[in-house]
Amino acid sequence: VQLQASGGGLVQAGGSLRLSCAASGTIFSINRITWYRQAPGKQRELVALITSSSSINYADSVKGRFTISRDNAKNTVYLQMNSLKPEDTAVYYCNALLWVATGTRDYWGQGTLVTVSS
Repeated sequence: VQLQASGGGLVQAGGSLRLSCAASGTIFSINRITWYRQAPGKQRELVALITSSSSINYADSVKGRFTISRDNAKNTVYLQMNSLKPEDTAVYYCNALLWVATGTRDYWGQGTLVTVSS
């Protein structure tokens, strides 16, 4: 089982990016996927999460600008980021709680860098 994060890049302030977090392998269900980010010199912080029942939570700093969604058929969760600000610059990580053959396990993607220029 692997978790692959992608979609980062360089964008100007006010622009948009869509991050993807794809789970591959033998997966029975995705219980929860959480996006975190870590800016240089700062602690990792929760950005958004979505559960198997589609319950969603956002950090206050991204509410109204970011949207998390899931495609169950593709075992993929997306983070649509609009109206990006320089303070959104960070490495974004996805974390997934997956039901796999050996039980419920926690996985991390490798991180994808988002840079927002002013």
